[in-house]
Amino acid sequence: MRFHTVGRVMTLALSLLTAPLAINAQPPATMSRIGVLHGDALTPERAHRQQAFQQGLHDLGWVEGHNIAIEYRYAEGKFDRLPDLAAELVRLNVHVLVVDGTAGAAAAKHVTRTVPIVMLHGTDPVEGGLVASLARPGGNITGLASPSSEFPGKQLELLQEVVPNLSRVAVLWNPPLPAHALSLTALERIARAVGIQVQPVAVHSPDDFAGAFAAMHAGQAEALIIFASALHSLHFRRIADLALTSRLPAMARERQFAEGGLLMAYGQSQRDLSLRAAAYVDKILKGAKPADLPVEQPMRFEFVLNLKTAQTLGLTLPPHLLYFADEVIQ
Repeated sequence: MRFHTVGRVMTLALSLLTAPLAINAQPPATMSRIGVLHGDALTPERAHRQQAFQQGLHDLGWVEGHNIAIEYRYAEGKFDRLPDLAAELVRLNVHVLVVDGTAGAAAAKHVTRTVPIVMLHGTDPVEGGLVASLARPGGNITGLASPSSEFPGKQLELLQEVVPNLSRVAVLWNPPLPAHALSLTALERIARAVGIQVQPVAVHSPDDFAGAFAAMHAGQAEALIIFASALHSLHFRRIADLALTSRLPAMARERQFAEGGLLMAYGQSQRDLSLRAAAYVDKILKGAKPADLPVEQPMRFEFVLNLKTAQTLGLTLPPHLLYFADEVIQ
């Protein structure tokens, strides 16, 4: 009898000790929900960007599991999935949507005109009809964007630095992406002005890569520019391998391409974009309206050179490029 009484007392004591813990473990009623939509998959590079985004939120007082919940969705390079994934996030009653690129922003805008949308990076959102103007977006979309000519022009200039008498450059692009069409038009205009011919080579799926590089070889391309897309990011190592096998000096926007064996990478600092996207989310969750938050342009850029690839291709990199590079991969 005494044994049962002691057992009941111990059970009651344990329940009293653990009760506060159970209460503290409950999410607060004021939890804000953030939806994040990416066109690619959860690659190591993507994981690093998400960590930067979460760190940016944390620095502003937003802690996942405490006062915010973050829902992630990945299209894995299949752009036709973006509208359904955006709709899925909207059904979860998110307070703000963070989208990666112009295609993601367009898909999200098609799904909702009320949930605030923050672009991680976009291309010409005014020309694409996503916002009324950069200074006064006027709708439910804001964030970070850059002109379509900014990166292709600089990338072509850098390739001219390392390929003497460059006369023909191939471009790997995805026709379904409006941003790619704008960038290609801008690049062709810039290239004509300096006497360089552009060879657009379209890919729609991973099965197209081998044929694309065969077309570049047949067209006697002397260098390659790779437009940024989820499809290309997912297969950056394969693209880098094909470029090296084809002995093509190649340029992409994301540093992971140079880390994977491509000659060069020049583009926005992905960490900086993630931190600045967190600042937009912070303002919106505190009551700001996207219509009143100007669309900003990237401020920090990265230039990465792969010296090993340059040596394999028999290229001598100008000393000033090595000096100005943010990173030189040996």
